[in-house]
Amino acid sequence: MITQSTDLIETDVLIIGTGVAGCTTALTLADAGVAVTVVTRGRAPQDSNTYWAQGGIIYQGANDSPELLAADVERAGAGHCYPKAVQILAEQGPASVRRVLLERTAVAFDRSPTGDLSLALEGGHTIPRIIHAADATGKAIEIALLNALRAHPNITLLTGHTAIDLLTPSYQGRNRLLVYEPRNCVGAYLLDQDGGRVLRCLARKTVLATGGLGQIFLRTTNPAGARGDGLAMAYRAGVHTINAEFVQFHPTTFYARNGARFLVSEAVRGAGARLVHADGEPFMDQYAPEWKDLAPRDVVARSIHKEMLQRDLPNVYLDLRSYIDRAEILDHFPTIYERSLEFGVDITTDLVPVVPAAHYFCGGIRVDEWGRTTRRDLYAVGEVACTGVHGANRLASTSLLEGLVWGERAAQHIHRQLADTEPFAADEIPPWQSAGSESADPALISQDMSSIKHIMWNYVGLVRTAPRLERAQRELRRLETEIEQFYRRTRVTDELIGLRNAVRAAIIVADAATRNRESVGCHYRE
Repeated sequence: MITQSTDLIETDVLIIGTGVAGCTTALTLADAGVAVTVVTRGRAPQDSNTYWAQGGIIYQGANDSPELLAADVERAGAGHCYPKAVQILAEQGPASVRRVLLERTAVAFDRSPTGDLSLALEGGHTIPRIIHAADATGKAIEIALLNALRAHPNITLLTGHTAIDLLTPSYQGRNRLLVYEPRNCVGAYLLDQDGGRVLRCLARKTVLATGGLGQIFLRTTNPAGARGDGLAMAYRAGVHTINAEFVQFHPTTFYARNGARFLVSEAVRGAGARLVHADGEPFMDQYAPEWKDLAPRDVVARSIHKEMLQRDLPNVYLDLRSYIDRAEILDHFPTIYERSLEFGVDITTDLVPVVPAAHYFCGGIRVDEWGRTTRRDLYAVGEVACTGVHGANRLASTSLLEGLVWGERAAQHIHRQLADTEPFAADEIPPWQSAGSESADPALISQDMSSIKHIMWNYVGLVRTAPRLERAQRELRRLETEIEQFYRRTRVTDELIGLRNAVRAAIIVADAATRNRESVGCHYRE
């Protein structure tokens, strides 16, 4: 049941985030008869990393097996994957795809002339097992899931609502003796961006599905909302985080001098494109002779980075024209073709300028095999969570699958536990008390965000050193002190909340990178 008054929403389950993981959790619960409230800071609910995922999602190749997929995942993860989580993904993944995406929401994946699902090969995979919808797979999945959510009577979808902090009775509750009880979560404070009101949303179970943190870096493939909101909120609630040093940089994002950045899918290299210099000469053979251009992403990204440094280049290039037929390019990569044309690059005849950029967060909130965090009644799914599947480096096209599998699993666990979870008394959580009365100065917010991005890119980026990391820690902590003071005297806005979360997320990443002195996967120390 969902009830709402002036500043209070009461619901069975609160889900924060509308990517594949959040939507799957919501839909699975709603189909089981549970009342769900789904909130997103985006004005449009599709504003998520899922929407922009191009390449595809793992399904099942010819002569494939859970053992073969697990071996590929663990190889890419540099021996740091959690075997139990990898086994769950490999064994349950294809069935989840079939159940949720093929049958429940009928996502229009590409098919062969015979009607079979078209299978693609991507970097790090030993066989073709990726299904896709041209080069806009995430968009097709996201739209199908959102259509199902909007049509469901058990789901309330709130856009333009930013989660400020989790509601934890031991911290926000009126009864101070609750500090002696087991820690739990009973919902979140939500900012209604249009009205400027802060609502209490009380829920018997809360799910963080807030996505990644690419926006704390200068260059990223992530949309504006990927600023580490869920990670920072969980940290302030005392939730355990792990593997935060492992930030995967995608090797190939479109480069333009005006700063334009968009993903050029790994599927382009899977189809045969090569990384080259301006003269068309390939260079990955010298860095990864076995895999060449389809080496794991951390290897390819560092190889590009090294070539750019050694030759003093602003970018390298992808050569599609010499290796892929024009008709195949137009058929398989229409989105990349159209977006590149906006910057005067025809990918069927021109070399495509590319650089690495922050792409995927392999660490996050520690969760178990059901998506449970270290705080009772709080779950995390998708990129904000760390199941251990990705280890030190994510295998291509596992992220959408992980969100799908753990979205279903979290929903199943919540449904089993819900009857034994009593609603928390609303009058025990006080209404939001405004931190301050000043208006947020957009110039200050913009400058502070720019500082975070530059610190993280220069000191906690593709290649890390002890002096760089130590400087990042000092500068970020000083900046967080300034931001926290700014936050406490200013009326909350989405941008201010994001700034506060971004600096905390940056510190979590920098601290983890400093502690881990060993180069492993996408955490590379010189």
